[in-house]
Amino acid sequence: MFRPNMSGTGPSTATCSTTWTQACSKSFAFRNPTKQKVSTMNLPTYSTVIGVLIVLLSGTALAQHEGHNMSESMAMPEDYSSPPAPVPEGQSIRKYAIDDEGTGATNFGVAPVHDNMLFYTFRADRFEYRSFDDGEVLLWDVQGWIGRDYNKLYFESEGEYSLDEDSFESVQTELLYGRAISSFWDFRAGLRYDFEPSPERAFAVVGVQGLAPQWFEVDANLYLSEDGDLSFGMEAEYDILLTQRLVLQPRMELEIAAQDVEEYGTYAGFTGVELGLRLRYEISRKFAPYIGVSWESALGETANRIENSGGDPDTASLVAGIRFWF
Repeated sequence: MFRPNMSGTGPSTATCSTTWTQACSKSFAFRNPTKQKVSTMNLPTYSTVIGVLIVLLSGTALAQHEGHNMSESMAMPEDYSSPPAPVPEGQSIRKYAIDDEGTGATNFGVAPVHDNMLFYTFRADRFEYRSFDDGEVLLWDVQGWIGRDYNKLYFESEGEYSLDEDSFESVQTELLYGRAISSFWDFRAGLRYDFEPSPERAFAVVGVQGLAPQWFEVDANLYLSEDGDLSFGMEAEYDILLTQRLVLQPRMELEIAAQDVEEYGTYAGFTGVELGLRLRYEISRKFAPYIGVSWESALGETANRIENSGGDPDTASLVAGIRFWF
């Protein structure tokens, strides 16, 4: 700090502070190098300026301290990532966050997620051309659903169209309600309706769909027809990644009947099995052409009745098609 040389009527040296003494209360003059008197000012005026500055600085520091205390007392927003309090006995567990009206809580360091949103998708698992000794057919196997994390509405359709006879050989549709019962499984129930083969039939359906251990995709259902006939059907698939885009998929279908239904050519026991192997190339994750082979066979009494009537219970075919979803 610059300290000027001073002279005056008081002592030759004086110490000035916020409390002024007699030594500081006298008038003084600045001296320049030529020892000429430049200007004079009264010490009370100079002390007043210093006092005002001290008051202003003290007020600013006090305001900052009060603001700091206020920010510390403010409540922090709720953080859903922190462990919740134990749920009292008998009270249901909330499965997703429900915020009150107003500004949502901020999760510090956590990406924002919208819970329980509505989703939908459509997937053609098989849309293919089949060629075998007795003719050619077009086959479709599609599924669509709409819903949230725990509840979904499914629509499924599967069938075959004969290019030789220019007619539908089989048409099956299902409308199902699905409920998530675990991380990888949905319980489903609903209705199935067969338009072909004639005569038409309706079924009640209950079953499960999901991912079994070792990454097998499984769809298993029990069917009860309007006539009281009980049957069971199961499909299983498994993807083998040869590369990131080239996928080999083994596939299996199995059907079982609890009663003889001669009108539709099925008999109690194992009625049929289908084994397939498809090699697809995923141009994108949503679109993949494929080629493969398929083998179908009637089983048990159903196979015996086909042979007795002069038919062949086994059918092998080459397949080519596309798999897509959106």
